[in-house]
Amino acid sequence: MDAFLTDVDADISRFLEHLESERRLSARTVVSYRKDLKDLGIFLDNHYGGGGWEWATVERIDFRAFMGWCGRKHLTRRTVARKLSAIRTFYRFLHLEDRVPTDPVRTLRSPRLEKRLPGHATDRNIEAVFSMAEARAAENTFRGTRNLVILELLYGSGLRLSELHGLDLSDLDMGRGQAKVLGKGNKERLVPVTGSARRAIVRYLPRRLELDAASMEPDRQALLLNPAGRRLSGRSIQTVVRRFLDAAAPGVGLSVHSLRHSFATHLLDAGADLMAVKELLGHVSLSTTQLYTHTSKERLRQVYRRSHPRS
Repeated sequence: MDAFLTDVDADISRFLEHLESERRLSARTVVSYRKDLKDLGIFLDNHYGGGGWEWATVERIDFRAFMGWCGRKHLTRRTVARKLSAIRTFYRFLHLEDRVPTDPVRTLRSPRLEKRLPGHATDRNIEAVFSMAEARAAENTFRGTRNLVILELLYGSGLRLSELHGLDLSDLDMGRGQAKVLGKGNKERLVPVTGSARRAIVRYLPRRLELDAASMEPDRQALLLNPAGRRLSGRSIQTVVRRFLDAAAPGVGLSVHSLRHSFATHLLDAGADLMAVKELLGHVSLSTTQLYTHTSKERLRQVYRRSHPRS
């Protein structure tokens, strides 16, 4: 029994190592895979009465039973679909490694998901956010100038929180108006830096240099610093952005990611090509970008219903 359990755990360990070292997925994603496979193992132990199973003997009907088990635990359809996606990836790995003769998960259907329209800020929200941020940046303080840079890059370049957090001074090409960012899966891409963002950065950099000189151990690489001279944390970026968004659109619940959603939605509303927006966002699949077209269409429907006399 111990050898059996060791084989099961060893397969998971090799898979997680593959995700981390070869596919170069983030630590958070690897932890998520680990949890999903642990849940599957717990279910299979109970399902088979405490043992007597191995990856090669688990059948399609067992995975359907696993989905039912998840449902009884009141997990959402989206969570169950994510777990099945992790299991599919794991079984593809096992099949390629000749650990299982067939892939029983390949043809298993995920729960049907309702398409959720991404939350985004309106043009009026954005105008209010930047009006406040520019007024504070005009005071020429370290925080005021830095916070405007945060907002300009999130909305103007469509950056993810992690991409902005990891941005270094050397990643900026001010002459060409672009920046190099490290996206999901450690994939690099170039994003445009707007003229207003470049002006905000130019105003911020002298304040940043003053902080460098005053700090005991400054981070000389990071673009965004905290008052102690170290790289600004993702949580601190979230706090800064949420304060501006809550003030501009109280009660709406907008977040850092809402600015990325707004970037995509506003481009599509203005007639931007879907493939171009996909590349700007760093999406692997076009279907992910197409969510924003649903948002734009819904806004058109709302305008029609409000405006047409016979709608």
